[in-house]
Amino acid sequence: MKTSNGFWGSLKRPILALAPMADVTDAAFRRIIAKYGKPDVMWTEFVSVAGLLSPGREALLRELLYTEAERPIIAQIFGNDPEQFHEVASMLAEMGFDGIDINMGCPDRNVEKQGGGASLIKDPIRAQRIVRRAQEGAKRSDGTIAPVSVKTRIGYNKVELDTWLPYLFEARPAALTLHARTRKEMSKVPARWEHVREAAALRDRISPETLVIGNGDVKDVDDAKHKAAEYGADGAMLGRAIFGRPDLFGQHILTHEERLRVMVEHTRLFAELFTGVKSFSVMKKHYKAYVHSFDGAKDLRVHLMETESAEEVEITVTEWLATHTLPLV
Repeated sequence: MKTSNGFWGSLKRPILALAPMADVTDAAFRRIIAKYGKPDVMWTEFVSVAGLLSPGREALLRELLYTEAERPIIAQIFGNDPEQFHEVASMLAEMGFDGIDINMGCPDRNVEKQGGGASLIKDPIRAQRIVRRAQEGAKRSDGTIAPVSVKTRIGYNKVELDTWLPYLFEARPAALTLHARTRKEMSKVPARWEHVREAAALRDRISPETLVIGNGDVKDVDDAKHKAAEYGADGAMLGRAIFGRPDLFGQHILTHEERLRVMVEHTRLFAELFTGVKSFSVMKKHYKAYVHSFDGAKDLRVHLMETESAEEVEITVTEWLATHTLPLV
C-alpha cells in the first residue's frame, strides 16, 4: 500500500512532537499545552481497540476528547486483533482525528497480556497485518484518509532493528516513532540515538516516504532539534520533559506564579472533564512537577497533596500566593 502521509507532509522539519503518556496527556493537559506552548503534533493517551468496541466504551471515549486548538491531533490505540484495528481506525477517522497511531512499544504488563504494546515486537507478521488493516479502515466518508503511524522500540530483549523494523516499513506507515531503548531496558538506561540513525537508513531502503521520529531522553526543544539533526531523524518526540512545563514548546517562559495559576487552570479542566471518570489523585503527579525550585515549594506541595478537589487546590494556591513572593524564574 502506498503511504498516505496526510498532514505529516505539511509539517516543517524537524517535527517536534509531544509523547502520549498514560494519565498524563489526557484531554485536560492537552488543552493546557495547546494554550501555553503547542508542539507541531500531539497524541492522545493510548486506548484499547477492544475497549472501544465494547459496550462500556463511553468512559474510554472521554480519553479521546479533543479541541480544534490541538490539531494536528493523533489518536493512539493498542491491541492485538487486526480486525479490531480495522473497525476502530474507521471509527477514529470519522471522529475527525488527523492521524491514527498504533502503540507497539508499551512495556506495561497488562497491555502485553492482551498481546498489545511491546509484545508485538515478538510477532512481526501480526504487527504488519495490524498496520495494513488499520490503513484499510482509516478512510473517511468524504474520501480522505487518516494516515496511520506506529510507535515502537528498538527491540524486545535486545536490539533487533534489522529483523523487526522491516516488517513495519514494508507496510508503509506515514511515520514511525522509535523509542531508542528495548522493552527490557524500559527507561532504565540512556536512550541510544545511534539506533534512530540506523532506523532512518532502513527506512530509506524500504519506505522512503515514511517519516522517522526519535524518542528518548530529549531534554528540551533545543535538544530535540540537535538530536534530530545529528541522527538524521525527521523529528523528535518529547515526553517526561513536559512535566511541570506547559510552556515547553512555547515562546513565553512562564514565571513561577504564572505556572501555579496554570496548575489551577489545569485542575479545573481535569475536574470538568473527568469527575466521576478518573480519580482526582491523577492530578497529584502534576503538582509535584509544577511546584519546585523556589523557597517554600516543598511546603506548598505537602498542602496540595492533601487536597481532594479543584476548589481546594485553588484556595490553597490563592492563600499561599497572598503570603509569599516568588522569583520570576
